[in-house]
Amino acid sequence: MLVLASPMPQTMTNHYLKTNPMPSILMGLKKYSLLLLLFAFASCQTQDKMQRLQGDALGTSYNVRYFDTAPNEMISDSIDAIFLRINQSMSTYWPNAIISKVNRDEPITTDVDFKKVFQTAKNIWQQTDGYFDPTVGALVNAYGFGPAKSLQQIDQAAIDSLLNITGFGKVSLLSDGTINKAHKNTYLDFNAIAKGYAVDVLASMLHSMGYKQFLVEVGGELFASGLHPEKEKPWRVAIDHPKQNVNRTFIATLPLQNQGMASSGNYRKFRIDASGKRYVHTINPKTGETVQSNVLSTSVLSPSTMLADAYATALMAMPYEQGKILISNLSTIEAMWVLAVNDGIQVVATPGFTYDLE
Repeated sequence: MLVLASPMPQTMTNHYLKTNPMPSILMGLKKYSLLLLLFAFASCQTQDKMQRLQGDALGTSYNVRYFDTAPNEMISDSIDAIFLRINQSMSTYWPNAIISKVNRDEPITTDVDFKKVFQTAKNIWQQTDGYFDPTVGALVNAYGFGPAKSLQQIDQAAIDSLLNITGFGKVSLLSDGTINKAHKNTYLDFNAIAKGYAVDVLASMLHSMGYKQFLVEVGGELFASGLHPEKEKPWRVAIDHPKQNVNRTFIATLPLQNQGMASSGNYRKFRIDASGKRYVHTINPKTGETVQSNVLSTSVLSPSTMLADAYATALMAMPYEQGKILISNLSTIEAMWVLAVNDGIQVVATPGFTYDLE
């Protein structure tokens, strides 16, 4: 091909045509074309495809989607190791987990995961005026949403007693990594932030392996990286409709790219006592009562799914107007509320939360 692309000297023209007849040139072209065809075929054979991993972890399910020519066993092994690590640190369902020992007031040095979640939770507790509070664990257990899952008899006296040991200000992380509790019965529960943290850790692992386009989901909390390679558009995710029925439906969809998203709602997790009274799983840390308000669900966007997870919980616990003021002062956080209005539903969102109603 270099010969064909280069001008031939005039004095060599006749000699060249005699010693290099046209069939030779055509054969060269055919060989070159065949090489190109084989290369294209090989490229098709090694094209990245959607790889999916899913399973159960942290008391819920997880899904990971990434693009590669074949499944990467290192990713599967790393996912298992990450979930094991987080369970050993923060699962109230594991008796030997660090958080379980803290709750029993046993001396224990916390690990890196526990410290990161604790410090983030403390910051959000302060920013939300206490509406996000991991020390509601004793109340969570009393209402039947903890490991025992049995609903205790709840009256005002019982609530007041539990409020005495509730409050994140009663717990501190010391410089040596140990936990100090002002009241030995204060009970920590990171359920409202740990799933988001797990998503962030999984996303960080995939980034460290060189993956730039993937979707991670743990218990409904998400992180989307890059564009969807097959569609060359942001990942498309959906938000559950809060109406109570057997069939799952969505109230909105939205594009997600290089962001985390978390949602919280009272429409699926609730308990009913012997008298028929219904208790939702969101608890007001200030009153000790389960939240009954016009806020049906909240969804939050953030660069960190851990932050999105915690803020979504806080927005469910606080009145809508207060939540709107809170989010307006947080530059990297966007939110959407689904509100009960008269006999209908109203969707309200901050300017940076782009969505399409279903």
